[in-house]
Order: sequence, then structure tokens, then C-alpha cells
Amino acid sequence: MKRDKNFTWSRADAARADFSGLKVAIVGGTGGIGRAFSRLLASRGASVIVVGQSFRDTDVPGIEFIKADLSLMREAQRVAHLLPAEELDLVIFTTGIMAGPMREITAENIERDMAISYLSRLAIVREIGPRLGKRRAAGQMKPRVFIMGFPGNGQAGNLDDLNSEKSYGRWAAHMNTVAGNEALVLDGVKRYPNASFFGLNPGFIKSNIRSNLFGGKTLLYRFIEWMTGLMAFSAENYAERLAPLLVSPDLEAHSGVMFDRKGQAVLPSPELTDGSYVAAFIAASEALVSRTNRRIAS
Repeated sequence: MKRDKNFTWSRADAARADFSGLKVAIVGGTGGIGRAFSRLLASRGASVIVVGQSFRDTDVPGIEFIKADLSLMREAQRVAHLLPAEELDLVIFTTGIMAGPMREITAENIERDMAISYLSRLAIVREIGPRLGKRRAAGQMKPRVFIMGFPGNGQAGNLDDLNSEKSYGRWAAHMNTVAGNEALVLDGVKRYPNASFFGLNPGFIKSNIRSNLFGGKTLLYRFIEWMTGLMAFSAENYAERLAPLLVSPDLEAHSGVMFDRKGQAVLPSPELTDGSYVAAFIAASEALVSRTNRRIAS
């Protein structure tokens, strides 16, 4: 990744950050980084809606739960209709897995990593995008959408095989989702001027996201996680570090900026600086969603 030297922000003291009154939706907020963000923001005054499969925070005030299987586009669209997009200040997408050793498909015949880690996000953004901010007071910051992935890593994906049907490799399949999420940020900037879109690249974080990559909690998985634990942030540490960024006034009028694990601005991947390529990627993604018999919002 290359630093974006054209953008900097003034870091506030994370320990003093106050999110009182903010309305936040975290898609993927029941585990890993998403859960760390949801607990932190709720503890500091935000009203948080989390979307996921298993809710473990019934004892935490300020967090509501929407149960959903985001491997399915019909579920993604159901969630989007339930979210109070008109009133939300922040939307954070942390949903994700990593592709496994063997190609897996969902009940809608989509490669599982592609469905969960990217297409469900696309489907939700398209439904809530036009509604964002409609009932918020004038003069507030624009609603902000943060899309987590690995922006700036130079991934362009394979437009001819987003569903990994012609050939399959777990890394190549996951890189399709990486490129897709970066494209989703850049497309959102142009498509929804009523909101601001940003990319987050947390790097390696202590979580269970890599278990699927190794086919479950194998000996190799345990060794890799032990090694990762020696070098990586915890999810809680990452959330604490990045929380002030979410509401920084310096982000206003800078929709489209991507950030690394330390909150430093990074440049987008070279191929995704081509607007025509981003448009082609989004069009291919829309075509893939349409195969599930779901009509994606324009």
C-alpha cells in the first residue's frame, strides 16, 4: 500500500471519544472487528444495530440485533429494508469470511466468500444508499459508510470469473471480494452524493476469519493464529484506535479516502483508479446478483 499524502486528519484522544446520540448500523457486528466496534460505540453513547447470526451481547445496553444469513441475497435485501437508513449516522460493513480449500456455493449458487464478503454488502448499499440521511437534521455531517476490506493492495479481481466457476483457488476467490469492496467504495462516492464512503484496511487482526481458509480449526490454522497473535492488533485495540476516525470532521468533503490499520490514508489500487474499470466491475457484480433472482436497486 502507498500512503496518500494529500489527506491527513487530526487524531482525537480515543479514550475521550464521545458517540452520544449517534445512530449506527454494523453489518457483521456480532463477531470480530464488528463486535469490537459495536461494544465500544454503545459504551460511549451510540445506539447501535448489529446484523449477524449469533448475538452474544444481550447484556450490553444500546445494542439491537437483526438476525440474518448474509450468504443469501434475499436476506441482505430484507436486512436493508429493516435498517432505518434515513436516520443513520454511520454504517460499517465488517461482514466477511475467507474462501476455503474447496469451492463452496450458497443456496443461491454463488461462491460463498463472494456472497458473504462482498455481494451482500452491494445489495444492502443499493437499498439503503438513496435513503441515507433523509431524516437527519440539516447541518450535521453527511451519513458515513465504512466498508472494510483490503483497499490499496493492488487487487483488481477477475471480471470474467467473479463466481470462480471457470477455475478456483481460495486466494484468487477472496481477492475478487477485496477488489469488489474497494470498487464499492469508489462507486458509492459517485452514486450517492448524499453520503460519504470510505474504505478500511485493518490488515491482520486477531479473529477467527481465517478458520475457513484452512478448512476449519486445523493444526495449521492454530499455528498461523498463534503467529498472527504475536504481531497483530486485537479487534478491540483496532476499534479503539480507529473509532475517532469514524466521526472526525476532517473527513467531511473527502468521500472515497481509504485507510490502513493505523488510520493513515492510503491510495486506491492502481486499476481501480480507472472509472470505467470500476463501472465494469460493478456491472459484472450486478449481473451475478441477478442470477439469484433478486433485482438489485439501481
